[in-house]
Amino acid sequence: MPAPDPSPAPDRRPRWLLPAALVACVVYLAAELFLVGRLGFPLDDSWIHLQFARNLADGFGLSYNPGHLVTGSTAPLWTALLAPLLLLPGNVVVWTKLLGIAFHLASVAVAWRLGREMGLSRGLATLSAALMLTTSWLVWSALSGMEVPLFIFLSLGGMVLHLRERQNPDRPPLAAPVFAVAALARPEGLLLLVLAFFDRLVILEREEEEGPLLWRRPRLKPIVVGALLAALALAGTVFFYRWAGGSFLPTTFGAKGGGLRSLMPSLAYVYTVLGIWFRSQPFLLMLAGAGVVALLARLGTSRDRGLLPALWVIGLPMAYSLMSPSPTKLMGNFGRYYFPLIPVVILLGVLGLEPAAKALGPSARTGTKDRGIRVPLGALLAGAILATAFWGFAQNAVRYARNVANVEDSDVQVARWLGERVSPQALLAVNDIGAIKFLLPNPVLDLAGIANPEIRAEVGGIMAASDLTWDDAMVEAIARRQPDYVVVFPKWLKGLDGDPRFLPVHVIKIPDNITMGGDEIVVYATVWTRYPLKAVPE
Repeated sequence: MPAPDPSPAPDRRPRWLLPAALVACVVYLAAELFLVGRLGFPLDDSWIHLQFARNLADGFGLSYNPGHLVTGSTAPLWTALLAPLLLLPGNVVVWTKLLGIAFHLASVAVAWRLGREMGLSRGLATLSAALMLTTSWLVWSALSGMEVPLFIFLSLGGMVLHLRERQNPDRPPLAAPVFAVAALARPEGLLLLVLAFFDRLVILEREEEEGPLLWRRPRLKPIVVGALLAALALAGTVFFYRWAGGSFLPTTFGAKGGGLRSLMPSLAYVYTVLGIWFRSQPFLLMLAGAGVVALLARLGTSRDRGLLPALWVIGLPMAYSLMSPSPTKLMGNFGRYYFPLIPVVILLGVLGLEPAAKALGPSARTGTKDRGIRVPLGALLAGAILATAFWGFAQNAVRYARNVANVEDSDVQVARWLGERVSPQALLAVNDIGAIKFLLPNPVLDLAGIANPEIRAEVGGIMAASDLTWDDAMVEAIARRQPDYVVVFPKWLKGLDGDPRFLPVHVIKIPDNITMGGDEIVVYATVWTRYPLKAVPE
């Protein structure tokens, strides 16, 4: 009796993948410790998240100054995950970095799985994940204290579920609520949710192999159930925003200048986004267009995987270009709003590379049949692409460390200086509210309008009632509030210089600045201060 056929081997990712991703993070941590001497964050925004999380952990809800609820967090899910870390012993910076690394490793694993769901071979899916773990901005994000790795994990995981549910509508409709939860990590998840519904509704098939594409009516019940689950996932946060802030959107949306500004996409904005991706993965971005064409060509065939990855990569830049006041706004520091799309750009690029990989084959023979050697052409092609990624990864380890140093040399340093000299009751007007507020007990007036959104309306009202510029109107708004000290980058607010009501008492130069809003930060004492600076022995 013949032996039964062995069961197929389980489709598991390579075991080395996650350890390699961890090593990549350790390399950046080592650069940070060697060049900066301590752990920190590459953005002041990371401290903003921690301040919201601390107030949440202390029972003050989503507030920045305790007792004053504000809808300033665009990532309430990240805030909620950070809050327990404030209760743990030790340095919260370390715990925050470990949480980011954990989500980064999970994202690499999910990216590999998404590649397989898109129809990539094991080798090409592994190449995609390897490129992801060597992409400098993704490792930067894992250590940044920001919500980026959480959003990548949820958005990629939602796509995996989406592709499975699109293939088999009998599966539980879990993709939509996962996308909704992703929107609680980054608001861009709302667009991904809408695009996913569109992709579920547009199902195409062919009656004959070479026949025209015809629309097939999808099963609506799982789509409706998914929509209801997504609405339930979003309802609490959306109504909190409305109740606490008067809008269904967080205050950060207005502070960043969002809002419909054009009915036509800005090509200049889209070009800037492409530059962000090109600097991260040049070869894969150039091949991503071929990946989009491959998805289109598969429609109505047995390899049909829908268009969601392509819709996501194309749709977000187009949507934000309608709202951005300029080609370089509404992108986040260094373009971080678009970092979560880099894994999808990589997957589309590898999908576009697939025909060439098949044509080359695993190897080719050179020379005569008897004396030739086999050349692994596919491996050489993958190696060339990976070598470029490794080069960028190594170069940007120093850049990451410099980002951390810039924040430490400015906002963190000025917070320590103030902590030794200023009464805890003194009101500080600041335009970078993260480290200064987290490291000090003082109440702050947020001049950027995230924690104090009313100041934007006040400045606008002053400008409308007078012929003052924005700088002068902001100075008048500050004077009306009469803070004890003002801490700003003069490049951001020039109107304080020469005004007798504001006396500069401390200037911090920021060496090799590539991160902050100016090359120096200045502390101004005001004429109405109630708390003079304390003398500190040299």
